[in-house]
Amino acid sequence: QVQLVESGGGLVQAGASLRLSCAASGRTLYDMGWFRQAPGKEREFVAAIMWIGGRTYYTDSVKGRFTISRDNAKNTVYLQMNSLKPEDTAVYYCSAKGYGSAYSTPSSYDYWGQGTQVTVSS
Repeated sequence: QVQLVESGGGLVQAGASLRLSCAASGRTLYDMGWFRQAPGKEREFVAAIMWIGGRTYYTDSVKGRFTISRDNAKNTVYLQMNSLKPEDTAVYYCSAKGYGSAYSTPSSYDYWGQGTQVTVSS
């Protein structure tokens, strides 16, 4: 069992930065992902980092602006978000999955946090 708790969301202006954190407890040998969901839209993949090898993946719209990282000693995953845009506004969710399943598909993930709101004003 894994418990995930996100923090770090907030209201910022376009161009600003935020860093989201996801603290994991319980068994933590998982691939980790960040997803987001805007009002009226489906949950979409943002970024993922693999447990084995630390390889990272990003959706095209955030490449070059967002960075996912993990601190295994602290059981924490981060999402550094720079050059934020109004279209980044959403609830951001941290998630965890086992090895081998597709990293960009929400149904691949077994555990989810409660979400943290990110609002970017223009």
